[in-house]
Amino acid sequence: MKESREHILVVEDLPTNRKLLRAVLEEEGYAVSEAVDGVDALEALQRGRIDAVISDILMPRMDGYRLCLVARKIERYRALPIIIYTSTYISPGDEKVALDSGADRYIRKPAPAQTILDALHELFKGSRVPASRQISGPVELEVMKEYSEALIRKLEDKNRDLEEARAEVAKANEALEQRVHERTAELEDANTELEAFSRSVAHDLRNPLAVILGFASLLQTTCERKLDEAETKCLRKILESSSRMEALISDLLKLSHGTHAEIHRHPVDLGRLAQDIIHKLREAEPGRSVEVVITPDVEANADAQLLHIALENLLGNAWKFTGKKERARIEFGVMEKWSDGAGASTQNSIAPSLQPSNTRVFFVRDNGAGFDMAAAEKLFRPFQRLHASTDFTGTGIGLTTVHRIVRRHGGRIWAESAPEQGTTFYFTL
Repeated sequence: MKESREHILVVEDLPTNRKLLRAVLEEEGYAVSEAVDGVDALEALQRGRIDAVISDILMPRMDGYRLCLVARKIERYRALPIIIYTSTYISPGDEKVALDSGADRYIRKPAPAQTILDALHELFKGSRVPASRQISGPVELEVMKEYSEALIRKLEDKNRDLEEARAEVAKANEALEQRVHERTAELEDANTELEAFSRSVAHDLRNPLAVILGFASLLQTTCERKLDEAETKCLRKILESSSRMEALISDLLKLSHGTHAEIHRHPVDLGRLAQDIIHKLREAEPGRSVEVVITPDVEANADAQLLHIALENLLGNAWKFTGKKERARIEFGVMEKWSDGAGASTQNSIAPSLQPSNTRVFFVRDNGAGFDMAAAEKLFRPFQRLHASTDFTGTGIGLTTVHRIVRRHGGRIWAESAPEQGTTFYFTL
């Protein structure tokens, strides 16, 4: 450990570099001050005793070259040891400019700590290049010329680096565009295959299934009295399973249509659509007594066919899940302005509080079985059901179809519910 306490000024704009150099110097017993650039360094020189300067070149406001030039013009700093320590100006020409500007030593980063310490030791012993002389007018002009040339070289280097970086970015963008093009082509092929599969489902599977259902129904009508209990049970299983398969195929086709069909927007009376759907539900179950409230003249700019599918699923769910209620109630309506008190949102929804104040929010509300909102994240996922199939029939695809139709209209859908307290689905278009 050194016993002397020479005071070293470290001039460096990067804090990490300053700290590393300070640690090396303080370990050797030097006192250390810091400056972030040449201007800051000159102020530090005026404030108190500085025995040597270690300076970077590339810094804001005043670089290391200018610091040397300015310091050597001031008589009290002409003999001050100055070491240039740089990683950016590393050509032979850069070194010459540093020494001609008044630096005593030129060291390239990164250098071993001992190299810096040896240079300081030599300078303090008096082994110095005669940089303490005053730079005369003609010499200063020559130095300034060299300084300007060094800056131009560095600018050219930076421009070259920028051009290389720009070329790399352009190359990366070209590769990215190619990958996007390939991915788009893959998606188009996948969509084509999906549409072909949907047609296959519609024709190759649905027709044989209709034959199975038809003959099973005929067998039930003509031979049920001749069958024993076990045979009758098997026949009913065939009918139930075939009906479920037919419903699943129908829902899959609706999902495909809702996902891929081209949208044709025009004014649609959602109230009339809702009335037509409720009318068909009543015809299918004439024995049920359900109070239905439908707001009339609810118009939206949307695709009528897709919105019919969406409302058919939402109202069909409301009809189904109120099946065990003595006083079932279903409501369809619209709120012209949204308030923040509607409750929680699901993973696939938008938080109600984020709805613009002028957003029209449509809703389908029922007082049926409801569900626990803790499971709401499953709500719009395909084949996810929140109730047992023994309690309520269904394929688990209807709400997925609704979600995709609403999303394709640029809207959002969310729900609020509680077990045995009913459910409300909200959606925007």
